[in-house]
Amino acid sequence: MTSAADMTSPAERYAASRRRAARAAGFPALEDFLPDVGFDLDDFQRQACEALERGSGVLVCAPTGAGKTVVGEFAVHLALRSPDARQKCFYTTPIKALSNQKYHDLVERYGPAQVGLLTGDNAINGDAPVVVMTTEVLRNMLYTGSASLAGLAYVVMDEVHYLADRFRGAVWEEVIIHLPASVTLVSLSATVSNYEEFADWLVTVRAGETEVVVSEHRPVPLWQHMLVGRRMFDLFHDAAAARKHDVHPELLRYTREMLRRLELTDRVAGPGWHRRGGRPRRWQPPPRAEVVERLERADLLPAILFIFSRAGCDAAVAQCLAAGLRLTSADERAEIRRIAQARVAGIPGEDLSVLGYWEWLDGLERGVAAHHAGMLPAFKEAVEECFVRGLVKAVFATETLSLGINMPARCVVLERLVKFNGEAHVDLTPGEYTQLTGRAGRRGIDVEGHAVVLWSPEVDPRHVAGLASTRTYPLRSSFRPSYNMAVNLVGTVGTQQARDLLESSFAQFQADRSVVGLARQVQRNVDTMQTYGDDAACHHGDFDEYFALRVAIADRERALARQGVSQRRADAVSSLERLRIGDVIRVPQGRRAGLAVVVEPPGGGFHEPRPLVLTQDRWAGRLGPADFTGPVDVLDRIRVPRNFNPRSPGARRDLAAQVSATGHDRHGAGRRQRNRGAPGEDPEVALLKVELRQHPCHRCPDREEHARWAERKHRLQRDTDALRAKVAGRTGSLARTFDQVCAVLTDRGYLTPQGEVTADGRVLARIWTEADLLVAECLRRGVWDGLAPEELAAAVSMVLYESRREGDERASVPRGATATAVESCAKLWSEIAADEAAHALALTREPDPGFVWPMYRWARGEPLARVLASGNNYDADMPAGDFVRWARQVLDLLSQIAEAAAASEGTRQAARKAIGAVNRGVLAYQTGL
Repeated sequence: MTSAADMTSPAERYAASRRRAARAAGFPALEDFLPDVGFDLDDFQRQACEALERGSGVLVCAPTGAGKTVVGEFAVHLALRSPDARQKCFYTTPIKALSNQKYHDLVERYGPAQVGLLTGDNAINGDAPVVVMTTEVLRNMLYTGSASLAGLAYVVMDEVHYLADRFRGAVWEEVIIHLPASVTLVSLSATVSNYEEFADWLVTVRAGETEVVVSEHRPVPLWQHMLVGRRMFDLFHDAAAARKHDVHPELLRYTREMLRRLELTDRVAGPGWHRRGGRPRRWQPPPRAEVVERLERADLLPAILFIFSRAGCDAAVAQCLAAGLRLTSADERAEIRRIAQARVAGIPGEDLSVLGYWEWLDGLERGVAAHHAGMLPAFKEAVEECFVRGLVKAVFATETLSLGINMPARCVVLERLVKFNGEAHVDLTPGEYTQLTGRAGRRGIDVEGHAVVLWSPEVDPRHVAGLASTRTYPLRSSFRPSYNMAVNLVGTVGTQQARDLLESSFAQFQADRSVVGLARQVQRNVDTMQTYGDDAACHHGDFDEYFALRVAIADRERALARQGVSQRRADAVSSLERLRIGDVIRVPQGRRAGLAVVVEPPGGGFHEPRPLVLTQDRWAGRLGPADFTGPVDVLDRIRVPRNFNPRSPGARRDLAAQVSATGHDRHGAGRRQRNRGAPGEDPEVALLKVELRQHPCHRCPDREEHARWAERKHRLQRDTDALRAKVAGRTGSLARTFDQVCAVLTDRGYLTPQGEVTADGRVLARIWTEADLLVAECLRRGVWDGLAPEELAAAVSMVLYESRREGDERASVPRGATATAVESCAKLWSEIAADEAAHALALTREPDPGFVWPMYRWARGEPLARVLASGNNYDADMPAGDFVRWARQVLDLLSQIAEAAAASEGTRQAARKAIGAVNRGVLAYQTGL
């Protein structure tokens, strides 16, 4: 067979040889690097590497899986190849797991002597010429003037688009602003639509040239599908239709017919058939085991199935196991077991059952697994290794998997297009859709990748087409001044230059440029809302008016729910505090439900009121706010003997008989009174519902179709109002916020009125946590002085921990010194919050005592089973992964306290002992390093 090379003429082959020779002469470092790569570079990779060798910084924007990291690895090669032996390269990533992965990759290529790792958990060979680290570590080095910065020539910022993250994104901008001008910056980003804007900003803050290299080409083509029931459809007929967002006609016809059938069933079934949100009760998505089997038949495994819920991921695995799903061979199962056993080898055997190891291993051996932040790191790492090696075929994951970790699949499935962002359920953005589906298609393995969206009545294929085709997902800064940042900036460059540096941030760059763009967006939104309004129009009446009633009902119910939780607890606490000996009360719920008499009052102090009671079934014990759904009513009073002994069976029997007699006397009247006084439904909600049912549009057969368009209009109106508010407050916004932050710091003695950093300010500058000012105040006021190691670990956890959901009850805490420290910390936060409010700030989150008990028990050596089960009143049965993550943050803060100049010697010693007490068992496990 004749090759393509044989068909070229001698002249053409000679010309090609001359071009290769010229390229090798012009870029010798790149030619040296190519054999290490092992494949021919794509055009964008070569262009970026050549720019680096010319001495230019680069911004590389390319799709997930396109191979951006090759450019970062070439920067490593340049540093190691330099004749100056002191040249260094720092490779930064947004998450520890990605840092660990990149460290292993570079060690395999260059050897352990040349590569180091610095994360919050690990410090290995930190003086090596190449060091992989999380971005926060580099930020801290810059602020402290670390000697490790000497000789730094290259910094690779992998996943630089992470600067849009609303919690941690500011760190990326701090690094970019503060890096010495001599450092060449290699920025690797997912494809964003405003790369020119980001590049323009880089040019303004970095000395020298920054070359922008953009590729929208996916090495593995991605095909889009929708699974409707048991039928799989292509989203687009062909590539031309995809470019025009034209949905496949057959898919549109079939989904319309499905909706018609469901609406027909709805009319036959009558009112009350719909759940909230309009989804018919009879509609059920295909079982997850069936979805996996459907993918297997279509040869689309391995697959990642994104479910935006940890519990949903675990439930999906359980459903597949219950259905008898098995996707692996005997040899694969043996290899999976070997990998799993190796990963958990460092975990004590008695903890494995507590962690659900055997159930997890059963799913893993069958080729099915979950992947989310609530899992133990060792379990997640085993899933990742098995998946990359093709042993696990189906992984149910939350969206956290879409960042960084190298787990490509042949197919990605999205179960829903809505996720909870920590505050509300919101639609996926085009950028998020692209990031998630970008996992599909393994380079060098798959000819093509596949993305599948599960259809449901509220999912319009045209909306999916818009998500799949949109290329307008801009990078937006989340930068804002913090207390730690302020004292570091003022201490390093002074107040005025600090303000100038903030003015040079990407956030301010965008703010100054964006006012005109925001105004245009407002007008576009207004036009779009008009279109949505036309689609929602109803000939029965004013549908905007009808939908406003729905919104009012939902808003009122949410407000009542929020008020109810706090008010019911406050009422319960207040009424418990007023109870006296002899009061007869009714316990409304739980094992002790019924009548009870108070035999010992609740007492005072910080602790929640817990009176000692005797119930009518002769149980004696203490009850607290958690046992009541609202205020505690005193039904009667009886005499309790002066020397009543609750341990005496006879005394309990006699007094319980009096309680029961009281109950019989009052039972009928009490029941009648409760019936008369039952609050029932909120009057405002009840009135709104009456108005809703009486509205003409309520009788419209197309009501839910109209409601979908009205909902879109409502969301867009809310977004438009927010845009208008942004336009009003953009100019100079960061400088104003910085001034307000400095005002708080001056009032509290961390800065002098002349703008100098005080001794307390220098302590604050070395505290790296979101609650930086609160921690500094606790150290300065001695809140944690005198605590035992386990008490200190428990007390400091409250400034870090954040419950994943609001609960009905506030967590209880150990009595004694721990409770006093918790109370003092809460009071300090109240003072700080008041100061912030006076300066129009809201930077410090309220401390959460929900991790105090688990941390206390763990630090004093209790077994993992009891610690995980202890939880608290609203996070009982804490997932092992959550426990490990929060406990590691406690370890990090304890290490800062152990070195803090403001801490007493006793507190520093307690912190060091606490580190030893906490860092055991599953915490001492390291990720194979």
